[in-house]
Amino acid sequence: MQLNNLTKINKKKIRVGRGIGSGKGKTSSRGHKGQKSRSGVSIKSFEGGQMPLYRRLPKRGFKSLNENKIAILNLSKIQNIFEKSKNKLQNILDLKILKEKKLVNKKFIKLKVLGSGEIKKNIQITAHFASKTALEKVEKAGGKLNILKK
Repeated sequence: MQLNNLTKINKKKIRVGRGIGSGKGKTSSRGHKGQKSRSGVSIKSFEGGQMPLYRRLPKRGFKSLNENKIAILNLSKIQNIFEKSKNKLQNILDLKILKEKKLVNKKFIKLKVLGSGEIKKNIQITAHFASKTALEKVEKAGGKLNILKK
């Protein structure tokens, strides 16, 4: 493996303010006096008195505190889960099992089943919500979809 001459792997850190001989002594490349030569001064977003960009632009968006924590699963996804042999699932599926097998994130508190895709296996699914098409397709395949009431 050959490295080109432009890149240095072990580049030594320049220690400023360590005497004349270092080439970065005395003022430590900060020039003489002035605000930028002092320590602890931040003028990164200052635009010389002009209205700063972050104040010129309108506020946008809203972050809801009660974020929707519903896991959405399509029938095609459920079929894929059962086809993969590594999951080793019985014919019962609910949010708790999905969380244990790490198939959905632990942040979700409810499960919704949607009817996109096809399901071939007769599965007993327990969910909080389900679409009409999902209900029809699961029952057509010989399975059962239980909807939990609050």
